[in-house]
Amino acid sequence: MSEFKIFPDDESLARSVADYLYDRIQDCLARQTRCHVALPGGRTPARCLELLAELPLPWDRVHWYLGDERCYPAGHAQRNDTLVQKHLWSKIDAPEANRHPIPAELGPEAAAEAYTGLIQAIGKLDIVLLGMGEDGHTASLFPDNAALEDERLAVPVYDAPKPPAERVSLGITALQAANERVALVAGGSKRGALQRLRDGEQLPIGRVGPITWFIDEDAAAT
Repeated sequence: MSEFKIFPDDESLARSVADYLYDRIQDCLARQTRCHVALPGGRTPARCLELLAELPLPWDRVHWYLGDERCYPAGHAQRNDTLVQKHLWSKIDAPEANRHPIPAELGPEAAAEAYTGLIQAIGKLDIVLLGMGEDGHTASLFPDNAALEDERLAVPVYDAPKPPAERVSLGITALQAANERVALVAGGSKRGALQRLRDGEQLPIGRVGPITWFIDEDAAAT
């Protein structure tokens, strides 16, 4: 399960992840012209994204992607790109062309096909920031769901165990191919999944490759 970093509260957790991403993006840009970063949805990363937006990165050289998206109309309040727009994209000086939302309003199949082409065009992602659900899912790759076995770089998701049932996700292949994976996990509700991973159970997030874990004490408690 790679390296664990444990923090006492939400603010120190969010700040530490933001600082870590800042350093890793800087390192990436020292080696290449652009850095390609995928972000999660959900409420947990919101503060981290706000803190990242305050840091002095060359924003025009960073390209942003999403780990997954819900099949709602564009602009819907519960879409992940709406959250990222609010907490990061609206706060940084970067061209709109650097933002690569998943066109989930097209439906799972068409959106997955379009996003697969986008990821193929860049080769692979440099950094993927992940969240984890109480069942060990990450992005929209849920246990026992067909999308988890789909080898395309972006995959359609049907019958998700929480609404909406239809989604689009980066596939396990794209997550495994990324240069680096970072997980941000908070709250006692995640404790059970972390313990199951420690016990060797093959939950979806445990299949993506080595991860640098940032977790709070509530999630870390055994």
